[in-house]
Amino acid sequence: MKALGLLFAPILFAALTVAPASAQSPERAVRLIVPWPAGGDTDIVFRSLAPLLQKHLGQPVVVANITGASGTVGAREAKSAGADGYTVYGMHDYIHIVRYSGLTDITYQDFEPVCLAAATPSVLTASARTPWKDWGEFLTDARARPGEITVGATPSTNSHIFSALIELKVGIRFKYVTFEGSAPRWAATVDGKVDLTNANPTLKDKVAAGQLKFLAIATKQRDSEIPGVPTLRELGFDIVHEVARGLVVPKGTPAPVRAKLVEACRRATAEPAFKEAMRVQGTRVAFLDDQEYAAFLSKLDGETKAIMLGLGLLKN
Repeated sequence: MKALGLLFAPILFAALTVAPASAQSPERAVRLIVPWPAGGDTDIVFRSLAPLLQKHLGQPVVVANITGASGTVGAREAKSAGADGYTVYGMHDYIHIVRYSGLTDITYQDFEPVCLAAATPSVLTASARTPWKDWGEFLTDARARPGEITVGATPSTNSHIFSALIELKVGIRFKYVTFEGSAPRWAATVDGKVDLTNANPTLKDKVAAGQLKFLAIATKQRDSEIPGVPTLRELGFDIVHEVARGLVVPKGTPAPVRAKLVEACRRATAEPAFKEAMRVQGTRVAFLDDQEYAAFLSKLDGETKAIMLGLGLLKN
């Protein structure tokens, strides 16, 4: 018995020392993977959140833009990272779309939810170089020239689905021009290289400067930041669309580690600095904890599959 006690003592000691290490994490910098280019809407949301997460975690939170293939390069990098809490993935609704469009076999279920942080409404936005003054003039032109009006979009992402929903519900057709991420397609719209794109209220300054035009917003009610922009619903088309952004970690990340991240996200999203950054960004703070976010992701996945099927884009 004494020999057995000596044999198990090191094992017991190792178990006792490992558990507190997980509970104490993080003990070094945390990497936050953003699968889109710097300067885009998703990047700005997570870069606003990162220093506040850092404040409540007590360790640096470093944003890493890992881009390409409609966000799937970053998704694969995040999935393959160590399940130790030192890699966090800044995800949004595109994770469902790229799966059902057949671009990847990665799903939201390859990750553990941490929190939903923010949600951004979609606004159909036109270049100032287009001839339309409002939605009515745009619609008349779109019906007269099917397949000729150009839309900047990233394939199999929210920007693509939003435009496709408008095509389906309104009964018009666009010509798509591909961009990787929001920053380059917004720039192309300002430059008049494309007629339209999916944007959000954060571009109101460019509208005020005469560089862009907001035609309609996909919210249930008008947005207080851009009250003069009509909703698609009031224009007669039942389209509500937003981009919901949250944090997840690789599957198998220990529960105590996830719990610390959840609490840090709860506190970070409640900070006045984050609320103000999101207001400026045309985004609403939309915190959900890990359990609530899990239910949200499951519901959104089913809705996305149904939308993709309705649009004739379902491949997986």
